[in-house]
Amino acid sequence: MKMSKRFFLFLPILVIGHLSTFAQLSQQSRDSIAKLSQADHRLMMEKLGLESLRPGPSGNPAAPNAANSDESKATPYTNLPDPLVFDNGSIVKTATDWEKRREELKEHFDREIYGRIPENLPNVTWEIVEEKDSLFGEVKARFKKLNGYVDNSSYPEIQVNIELMMATPLEARTAVPLIMQFSWVWPAGMNRPKPEGPTWQEQMLKEGWGFAMLIPTSFQADNGAGLRSGIIGLVNKGEPRKLDDWGTLRAWGWGASRALDYLETDPLVDAKKVGIEGLSRYGKAALVAMVDEPRFAIAMIASSGAGGTKIFRRIYGEQVENLASSGEYHWFTPNFIKYAGTLTPMDLPVDAHEMLALCAPRPVFISSGDPEVEGHWIDAVGMFKTSVAASQAYEFLGKKGISTESYPGTNVGLLEGDLVFRQHDGGHTEGRNWRYFIDFAKRYFK
Repeated sequence: MKMSKRFFLFLPILVIGHLSTFAQLSQQSRDSIAKLSQADHRLMMEKLGLESLRPGPSGNPAAPNAANSDESKATPYTNLPDPLVFDNGSIVKTATDWEKRREELKEHFDREIYGRIPENLPNVTWEIVEEKDSLFGEVKARFKKLNGYVDNSSYPEIQVNIELMMATPLEARTAVPLIMQFSWVWPAGMNRPKPEGPTWQEQMLKEGWGFAMLIPTSFQADNGAGLRSGIIGLVNKGEPRKLDDWGTLRAWGWGASRALDYLETDPLVDAKKVGIEGLSRYGKAALVAMVDEPRFAIAMIASSGAGGTKIFRRIYGEQVENLASSGEYHWFTPNFIKYAGTLTPMDLPVDAHEMLALCAPRPVFISSGDPEVEGHWIDAVGMFKTSVAASQAYEFLGKKGISTESYPGTNVGLLEGDLVFRQHDGGHTEGRNWRYFIDFAKRYFK
């Protein structure tokens, strides 16, 4: 990896789907993005031989087709795939067996859900574009803005840059742990939610740790229209995806790995103590990044719901049919669309608990909001059940999972193990769980 020392003014990058620009697009532009997404979605359906898909439920509880929020109707399955049983029925008995089973599971997720990471991905050259002493709350910090320039010599028509911001305590004399968040840039004039108490960045710095904010949409747009650009479009030279190509979640995870490449060069960061965090769709991306990048030491996966740490087979809240629609299909490989067509979630060879099991033995904190505040779309119970089902892999590897199948409810943390769960009393945010995550991470960041 190359590093540059020159400095210049930071200029925001206009990328379709970037929160800082998308919110300011005209309705005509938004309609255009939707039409392009729908056209690409239809193309993928044609490649799969699908004429139609089952519609997903509505997130509006008052709608005639509202998503189910009745727990008695949520479990059409009698059992889940066993992460410790090979496809041929043999049982995982040794650590060597687990490594083989791990590859078998990854192949299923690569082919059917998240897509394959391309070979021979381009290099990234990092450049510091702004560096200054700053103040976060009461904590002095060294703040940096960086740009990762992706080598586009293979297809100069598409330019890709990765935006990253970070800070470390100004008074730090040794390398510090750091948490990287899949984050966003708020546009001017948009009402930004105000945190209760110190921001998560302040909390990191007060702990003597650093933080980093990676902007996923700077290098891959959050819509189907952007699949011919960004890192996915660059690798494909502007052509449509193949049926097992990676989706946006996996591409965002790739960007997190490249940011970690940079952090390994920063003498103020302890690169062996870097964690990854994300909320909602970025929680899904954090799960993917944790699986794909073994250098991440810990993760907080917040309110990730369907496509993240929620059982795909559950009929509660958001469904596979929603994920496979033209509004969300880009997160996944095109092959995933067929599970809302000729196949159903029951036909999936794997489920979310096995993706979470692939994080083992590294520590993971599953965060959720109160369903009565956050809403039932996210399915907090489904994420808890995923955590319970993944625990056997943690136990097999000598770690501690979740030892109860009783859903704890609000503000009752199951925090004793290496895979933990806590549902806070707020809404769609990780804000009220940061201090619990920090206490959890301290056990590993000694």
